[in-house]
Order: sequence, then structure tokens, then C-alpha cells
Amino acid sequence: MPGPLEGVRVVELGVWVAGPAAAGVLGDWGADVVKIEPLTGDPARTFQRMLGGDMPNNPVFELDNRSKKGIALDISAPDGLAVALDLLRDADVFVTNVRVDSLERAGLGYDAVHAVNPRIIYGQITGYGLEGPDANRAGYDIAAFWARAGIAHLLTPEGGDLPFQRGGMGDHSTGVTFAGAICAALFRRERTGEGQMVSSSLLRQGVYTVGFDLNMALGWGQYPAIGRRTAMLSPTVNNYTAGDGRRFWIVGLEGERHWPPLARVVGHPEWIEDERFHTPLQRAINHQELIALLDGIFASKTLDEWETIFATEPDMFWSPVNSPEEILNDPQLTAAGGLVEVPDEYGSTTMIASPADFHGTPWAPRWIAPKLGEHTIEILKSIGRTDDQIAALETAGVVGTFSEE
Repeated sequence: MPGPLEGVRVVELGVWVAGPAAAGVLGDWGADVVKIEPLTGDPARTFQRMLGGDMPNNPVFELDNRSKKGIALDISAPDGLAVALDLLRDADVFVTNVRVDSLERAGLGYDAVHAVNPRIIYGQITGYGLEGPDANRAGYDIAAFWARAGIAHLLTPEGGDLPFQRGGMGDHSTGVTFAGAICAALFRRERTGEGQMVSSSLLRQGVYTVGFDLNMALGWGQYPAIGRRTAMLSPTVNNYTAGDGRRFWIVGLEGERHWPPLARVVGHPEWIEDERFHTPLQRAINHQELIALLDGIFASKTLDEWETIFATEPDMFWSPVNSPEEILNDPQLTAAGGLVEVPDEYGSTTMIASPADFHGTPWAPRWIAPKLGEHTIEILKSIGRTDDQIAALETAGVVGTFSEE
């Protein structure tokens, strides 16, 4: 199952998460991806020690780097740069999230790459964009996406501590966006024969993520307050806790439509016409009383019991608040294709799938992430280097090859 990008050749010079994630999605979709790493490796390999101590594998790195072939290469050496340019000469796409000034110094800026391959799609992910005073500022997603784009602020109650994002949240959403942008540029090239630069930034992705609020601020000069469950003016859009301690969210955005089924499932159909709760305005005025009443009722049964009751009302929209263990064991995740089996040396390992499917050209991951330098020799031979030349590059410390030792 090769996927819709079968035959598309991608060269990735990526570090940490955003660039590798974008190239990883392209690889999931069938592209042939060559990952260039320094001789010390992509720093994302350190997640294995940083987060797992002496764990034998690196699931964080695996997610973004499966199905790739890897070469360990010192691009700061003239012979290393020559290898990189030879790889790019026949590539369809270059994906990188290395800072622009570093790429220019290395000889891999847009003009240099375009000169050897005018048809290439040159994909540049940055922290803050290609122009402006902070264009070359380091931009991990917790800085550019989470903090500077305003997401952390918009999730912080007044006087509360700033929340911490989960790992790679901005990187992964930027990676998926960028994979789509690359495909749009490839489509344009099919029409015109011309390559181009494609760029995106963690800042732009973050701002778009909270565009609901920010476009309101632009248009109205205001945006919704930070939600607190005891202050929600509509009981049909709030979270509650069942008697077994499991939490769930009611998501009835249309108050008039979703209030009657809520009143019925909690056993109080008379509340539909109750003067305290009959209209959205009355429910807003009496929201504290109503939330307290619902809290008491929901605490009387387990979530499994409530699930059975909720199912009696087609317009009762809700969702459990799942823990990682619960979502990984949720049969709907499996049915929706959210888990994939990635071939490895022992058979396969279960991983999270990238979030798009192609029903005419289905994709499947081809292998686990490469060891550092695992495919160096194979890749060098594919661009015409002889055994003697490869040995000389290795002796000079320009390339690294994988060793089991």
C-alpha cells in the first residue's frame, strides 16, 4: 500500500519535531524520505534518555521518523555539502526546520538549492517567519506556538498558573499543515513545471489555532472569557463528574435544541418549562443553581450507566474525558484508523497514525525509524559514490555509518 505520494522523493534536514513531523507525514503518505542527520544525530534522539531513562526504544522519535532512510552527514564539510546537494539535485521536496541563517552559512539556502534543482519544492518551517526582527530567533513550539501565539494565556484562568502544553502539540499540527502545503505546491508544479519555496511558522500555526478568539478581537475588540465550569452560563456546554469519578463533557452548543434532552436524561423533564430554566437567559441567570443540581444528579451513577441513559436521547451530545490509557483502548480509535502497525525487526510495533487517509490510494508505514547512519552507504551509492569514495568520506569524518557495536 504505497499511498498517494508514491515516487515523490523527499530530503529532510530536520531537528527535534516540526520538520521531521512534516516529512514523516509525507512518508506515511508514500513519499520516499531521506533523513539527513549530523554525525551526533537528530537531537530528538535524546528523548529516549531525557524522558525514558534507560528505555530500550524511543517512541517519541519513532512517531515522526518511521518509513525514512537515514544518512549521517557533516554538511559543514565541503564534501558533505556536495553529498547533500547531490541528494537535492534529484529530489522533489526539501523539508527543513533548521534556522535560515544556519542554512545559508551551510550552503543550503533557497537560492543555492534552487540553482541545482529549479523544480524542487523547498519547504522551510521557522519559529517566527522568514521576515522581521525575530526571523532567526530560536522557536520551539512551547515558545512560538504556545506562549507567544497566545494559546497559554487563553487557557489560563485569572490569577491561575499558566498551563503546560503537551509535547510536540504545536510541532505536530504545524507538520500536518506543512505536509498539506507541500502537496499543494507539488500540484502546482504538475501544472507549471516550476518549483517554489513553501514556508510556515510555529507562530502562524499557533495564531491560527486560536483564530476563533483572535479574529473576534480584530472584529469586535473582545473575545470570550476563559471558561470555568462553575461559571458556565449554559449547562449544555460544560463538564461534569460521574459517581465513579470519571469526567465527561456535554457538548450541546444549541441551547434551545439541547436543553430538553439534558433535562429528560437527568430525570427532570419538568425543568424544560421551569421558569428558572426555561430560556437560555433564565438558565444563564440561574447557572450556579443549575450546575449544582446537575452535579448532584450526575454523581449518583457511574459513567457507564449514564452512557446507557444518554443513548436514549439522539440529541444528547457528549463525550468522555479520556485518559491516555482510555483513548488507547477505545475501540472507536481503532475503528477510525488511529493506530497503525509499523514493521520492525521483531514483527511490528503499534504506533499512532497520522491523521488522514486516502481511500483510493491507502498508505501504510513501511518500517521503523532508521538507526543513526543506518542507510548511509546505500544512500551514497544511490548518488554514484564508489566504495573507495565512501570509505574516504568515512575516514575523513564526513559521514557516519551504523554499527551494532
